[in-house]
Amino acid sequence: MTDARVEGPTTGLNVEHLRDQVRGRVITADDEDYGQARAVHNGMFDKRPLALLRAEQVADVIAGVNFARDNGLDLSIRDGGHSAPGFGTNNNGLVIDMTPMRTVRVDPGNKTAHAGAGATWGDFNHATHAFGLATTGGIISTTGVTGLTLGGGIGYLARACGLSIDNLISADVVTADGRFVTASEHENEDLFWGLRGGGGNFGVVTSFTFTTHPAGAICLFFLSWPWSQAARVIAGWQSWAPHAPDQLWSNLHLAAAPGGSVPSIQVGGTYLGSVSGAAAQLEKLYAAVGSHPSSPFLESTTWLHAMLVEAGCASLTVNECHLPTQTSGGRLSRASEYAKSDFFTKPLSSHGIGTLLAGVENFQKVAGAPGASGGIALDALGGAINRVAPGATAFVHRDALFDAQYTTTWPVGSASAEVARQHAWQQSFWQSMRPYASGQAYQNYIDPSLANWRQAYYGANYTRLTQVKAAYDPHRLFNFPQAV
Repeated sequence: MTDARVEGPTTGLNVEHLRDQVRGRVITADDEDYGQARAVHNGMFDKRPLALLRAEQVADVIAGVNFARDNGLDLSIRDGGHSAPGFGTNNNGLVIDMTPMRTVRVDPGNKTAHAGAGATWGDFNHATHAFGLATTGGIISTTGVTGLTLGGGIGYLARACGLSIDNLISADVVTADGRFVTASEHENEDLFWGLRGGGGNFGVVTSFTFTTHPAGAICLFFLSWPWSQAARVIAGWQSWAPHAPDQLWSNLHLAAAPGGSVPSIQVGGTYLGSVSGAAAQLEKLYAAVGSHPSSPFLESTTWLHAMLVEAGCASLTVNECHLPTQTSGGRLSRASEYAKSDFFTKPLSSHGIGTLLAGVENFQKVAGAPGASGGIALDALGGAINRVAPGATAFVHRDALFDAQYTTTWPVGSASAEVARQHAWQQSFWQSMRPYASGQAYQNYIDPSLANWRQAYYGANYTRLTQVKAAYDPHRLFNFPQAV
């Protein structure tokens, strides 16, 4: 067996000791698949860990946590790998890759589902769908169960069933001192509170148990209007979507490309019920907008296909949509991306809508990278989300009508000057919306440039989160930018 060592800050550190304690693979730069193993979803990050541990069971996680702590290594946890700022990797540290622990076990009698920390929402929904069950999960099927849940979990069923955290019964966790604990309403209650919206600050979650709900008839819809009607669509949508019956969930996308054609506007969503029931609700939107969309798409479908509400996925299967691919060198071939977010507790005024449209239109003037894009997506909240008190979980954003994600993407390898211009556009767009947004931000859209992140992510809950951190990770093993 090779005596694996690396040069740099960790010179002389032998990972064979870790290999001897685990069942999963320990991958280092000496291994042929190291390049692929270290790649993450966002192609802008190209970091080189000392080692990656592919954890197969809880014992592997315990060994990995102890190894990182005892050797003073940076420790990153990778579940779905979708961390936009690349927090699932590091340089010269240890990455515990949870993806082998992706089994989902369903108890149809109790209507519960037990998911390993490496499972994606595609894995979860495939397992629960066989029993006619579902719970609130990710909009994109490749999103990890762990990351989405720990940050709150906004998804298709959120208005009807609450956030992912509102459906969480318990979580198994390896803490910084290597202990294995279970957190629930009746055991380690402070940790359970913190896990529900407090992110990966307190330990390594190895599994979750969720309550599930009958997944009956569901309708999927996509609606487009000409850009000339965008102001009316936004005004109509915001008066309709957050106040619709709980069984309706909707989002609104505004997208542009630099130097390209006219921006696009699309409303998508799901309805838990019949086509006629969905059509009746959509007629209320059309009335609020003052016109019908061009070529509306509405169909009754399965829950798995309804996961593809994300624009452009209506004709794809669940496993085809948004799957990143690897190049031969191990780099992700999908675009790099950067995101910022907002919550809105009040409807946008006509001036606010004008500012929103101007932000999207301004991307047409950006001399960005060829193939780049920019835009904003609004997700309707309300319903069951808002019927939970802000302090009941660490997720404080319980009074918002909708959230917003400002995104810009570019092909891997784009010129830095082009990317810088896209970042400048995004920052300017976000800044222009300050008079209308609540000042809070979604912790699942982590924004490394956000100066007031403590208040924005956690609000009045931050003080209690620091107390949970002190109890379970007093020496800050789980430390990353914007860690509690």
